[in-house]
Amino acid sequence: MDYRGATVIADYGHNPDAMRALVAAVDALPGKRRSVVISGAGDRRDEDIREQTVILGAAFDDVILYQDAAQRGRGDGEVMALLREGLAGAARTKHVEEIRGEFIAIDAALARLQPGDLCLVLVDQVEEALAHLARRCAEAGVPA
Repeated sequence: MDYRGATVIADYGHNPDAMRALVAAVDALPGKRRSVVISGAGDRRDEDIREQTVILGAAFDDVILYQDAAQRGRGDGEVMALLREGLAGAARTKHVEEIRGEFIAIDAALARLQPGDLCLVLVDQVEEALAHLARRCAEAGVPA
């Protein structure tokens, strides 16, 4: 999608292999500043949740972590803490935010975008998040 001259890509990647494939794909695209919006699935192993952001921390300037209501058996903030641990020592990431709520996190990422930027949104509520992104693009005057 195009959002005010920035490229926005939505995907449902929720494991390290998906992160590697997505990073390889977006590396082939132009993008001045690269940002990613991510949450983790609580029913994954700790090391797999951490590894996702280890991979993303090497490829994205901004990382917006979000927590939603469905933690899949994890305690409040536990997945967010594991994602944050994966960013420790990140080679590229300079800006990290932690937000409660998928759509609030998406809006925060969109608000930071400048023309020429690239944003990868790893959605959890697939249909709802895609509709939300389409609405935001339409409100910005650009069809999704």
